[in-house]
Amino acid sequence: MSILARYFRLSESNTSVRTELVAGVTTFLTMAYIIFVQPAVLSGAMFETPTGMDFGAVTTATCLAAALATAVMGLAARYPIALAPGMGQNFFFVFTAIPAAAAVGAPEPWAAALGAVFVAGVLFLVISLVGLREKLMDAVSPNLKHGIAVGIGLFIAFIGLRNAQLVLVDPGTAVSMNPHLGSPDVIVFFVGFVVATVLHARKVRGSIVLGVASSLALTLLLRSLLPLLPDAVSNSEVVTGSLLVTQFAPAHGIVALPPSMGPTFLQMDLATAVSAAMIPIVIIFLFMDVFDTMGTLIGVGEQAGLLRDGKLPRVKRAMLADAFGTVAGAALGTSTVTSYIESATGVEEGGKTGLTALVVAALFIAALFFYPIVAMVGSYPPITAPALVLVGAMMVRNVTRIDWTDYTEGVPAFLTIIGIPFFYSIADGIALGLITYPVIKSLGRGASHVRWGMWVLAVVLLLYFVFVRSRI
Repeated sequence: MSILARYFRLSESNTSVRTELVAGVTTFLTMAYIIFVQPAVLSGAMFETPTGMDFGAVTTATCLAAALATAVMGLAARYPIALAPGMGQNFFFVFTAIPAAAAVGAPEPWAAALGAVFVAGVLFLVISLVGLREKLMDAVSPNLKHGIAVGIGLFIAFIGLRNAQLVLVDPGTAVSMNPHLGSPDVIVFFVGFVVATVLHARKVRGSIVLGVASSLALTLLLRSLLPLLPDAVSNSEVVTGSLLVTQFAPAHGIVALPPSMGPTFLQMDLATAVSAAMIPIVIIFLFMDVFDTMGTLIGVGEQAGLLRDGKLPRVKRAMLADAFGTVAGAALGTSTVTSYIESATGVEEGGKTGLTALVVAALFIAALFFYPIVAMVGSYPPITAPALVLVGAMMVRNVTRIDWTDYTEGVPAFLTIIGIPFFYSIADGIALGLITYPVIKSLGRGASHVRWGMWVLAVVLLLYFVFVRSRI
């Protein structure tokens, strides 16, 4: 038996090196978008409003931070969970943390925002080392944990449908279905989704990767055919407004040297970050990371069958890996690093151990040198959208494990399920369930049925929303 098989206990987990490799590739493909989205957000290029952060430096920092944190998760916690700078946290970084730092006169507002992320990461490490997060996580009801998994499944499926352009923003109804089912974006999504689903139903290993590959192949074919289409078709609103035309960037090469990280490396402004005006920003970064991580660990752990009696073994190590990632990411020059729910795609491909995470870490490093290829996949969301929707469907099956006969358990779980996708936030959806659970449970069944940790979570979250979140 190989060293890898022994260290990660592959036979004990009923998996193999090949399965873990495929799972790692799958997870990486579904989260590779962050390599390009992150620098576009933090530099301000996405909004045509420069923040002062260098695009190339953030790209390198993002890959290195993701690789370091994911490797620690794989080696220390031995879980198939990947980490990278979080979506949501990066927008908060740009639209709230940087303006707050500018308001207090920080010389480089983005550096002060990085400092706030760093301080939040250190606090994260402290509460993880003392075991507080583990106790809070263990206090969560098993039914709420099932609800979190279901809610996250709906959430990532919704993101996949948005990325596929099948769901569009509608000013009248918030969202609506794209009436142009013949749009190139929708076609690319449906072909990849059908391929992945059919292969998965036939229990073909690598089905999700093959679905993504089929989407990529069709994308390249459609792009090459655009010049050959009749003018009436190529100039139509459906074609010209599609992401295939406006976003997809074909690769013009294979290998490229990674950009320098110098402009952002160790540039945190800690003095401004710990000022009174920035403390609320630090607290919010901490809360977002804590509850996003909690949700992801529970959701992926549930999906992979890693929970034992409702608890996640080695959870302290997993939380320390997450906290380490945030500290390292801020030092390298990127926003909060957190566990990625896209890890569920690799789990669905059979990944069960830290070897899956190590594969993801290696691919983040490789991405620095194969930038053109990864950029091509990451530039066009419909390519990876099938993976998100299929995995979302798989995660929703946990709804059958909720005790719906007990309303004091079922209702808080239901609020969590609908809160995560409706609020477009894992953290906010979980907060809704955690705040309502002890109230409903104690009034319906008696206070003795609620663990003290649940009351702590509910009170802290309520104070956070009343006194901090409402003032953002």
